[in-house]
Amino acid sequence: MHFRHDFDPTILREYDIRGIVGRTLHEADAFAIGRCFASIVARAGGQAVAVGYDGRVSSPLLEASLVAGLRASGVEVVRVGLGPTPMLYYAATTMKTGGAVMLTGSHNPPDYNGFKMMLGGRPFFGAQITEIGRMAASGDVVPEGAGAVRSIDIAEEYVARLLQDWDGGSRALRVVWDNGNGAAGEVLKRLVAGLPGHHTVLFPDIDGRFPNHHPDPTVAKNLEALVARVRAEGADLGIAFDGDADRIGIVDDTGAMMFGDQLLVILARDVLKAQPGATIIADVKASQVLFDEVAAAGGAPLMWKTGHSLIKAKMAETGCPLAGEMSGHVFFADKWYGFDDALYSAVRLLGIVARMSAKVSAVRLAMKQVVNTPELRFDCADTRKFAVIAEVAGRLKAAGARVADIDGVRVQTEDGWWLLRASNTQAVLVARAEASSEAGLERLKAALVVQLAASGLDAPDFSGANSGH
Repeated sequence: MHFRHDFDPTILREYDIRGIVGRTLHEADAFAIGRCFASIVARAGGQAVAVGYDGRVSSPLLEASLVAGLRASGVEVVRVGLGPTPMLYYAATTMKTGGAVMLTGSHNPPDYNGFKMMLGGRPFFGAQITEIGRMAASGDVVPEGAGAVRSIDIAEEYVARLLQDWDGGSRALRVVWDNGNGAAGEVLKRLVAGLPGHHTVLFPDIDGRFPNHHPDPTVAKNLEALVARVRAEGADLGIAFDGDADRIGIVDDTGAMMFGDQLLVILARDVLKAQPGATIIADVKASQVLFDEVAAAGGAPLMWKTGHSLIKAKMAETGCPLAGEMSGHVFFADKWYGFDDALYSAVRLLGIVARMSAKVSAVRLAMKQVVNTPELRFDCADTRKFAVIAEVAGRLKAAGARVADIDGVRVQTEDGWWLLRASNTQAVLVARAEASSEAGLERLKAALVVQLAASGLDAPDFSGANSGH
């Protein structure tokens, strides 16, 4: 049977494949992804592909089609079943499968779904995803086969491995967790049962309709129930996950939201005690406070491009033990495997908190306090967005500005910094600014507006209320 398939071009993205089920993403697409990805694995000498899926309503049917496509290319399929994305990464890493595919819509609305992939233990992204589109359109796949399939239950082993790195002694913390009806549900119940302390889990049931709140822990509105319970219980901290638990959100003992870069400061200080001088990576959207704190703790801060696949690749290249993004992806290669795992990051954070005499809020408030804009996203055509960045970079460099251009432009001034970058996944530009004073922030925003105007773009809406952190 000759295979050929055309995808809706909007679903093949920089870091994954993602679309709206029944509109841009269908079961036939899942089969085609399996057929092509397994061909890549087979040609690279791989024998098996691990597959997992999240709690979305569409996930079981799409997973069945994906598995059929993988088997049709002759590879063995190891089905890990329903659970968080990092559990699949764990299975693929420890079993050394040739590839892995997680069926998940991550933190997108309930009608979305998608595919995150690993090839030979490394992230599969960018040009590799484009290649799947080319292979499908041209029918460039291995001859049809009949791969074996088996199901495994790795949850118990995964939870035991998470608990192995608990290093907080027996201090009894009071912790509130918000599963947000996400895919971590069953695993999280087992995890908290194995940790010392008093644990409350909100919305533990896996429900892909997300009836209680949207599962994105970087948005304050989604953390309201967690904040209320932390305050009501006088908890030491609250921990939230996104829909597939590869991203973490934290609120401190006062109910204040902690940002990804503030969390990374706490984790980095701990890792650097054991590995002095180590490189710690964060993305270009992270606060200057983070980079300064890493240096102060004896580490070598490295600013890198935004995107979990890009960060993982840079970690592998530099041998870095810890990295993080503002979006809540945290990557431990210290005692762990280098992939983003919110459950593992939570265990490590709780160990640190259990060994601290101070409250989490005191640690947060002891960091340099800065004011910043939220992440500002505004429309800019895909055909124009990278050109705008190039124009802005050219003008700034000609004017002698201090510019870092690893991912867009990040401009350092006496007041602080501002950032303008093109999204890899949408037709938008992303901007952010941070200063040590409100007046300084206004000057940075004005400088950004001047550059946008010079490239024919309107000022972004800054009304997202300045979030002090």
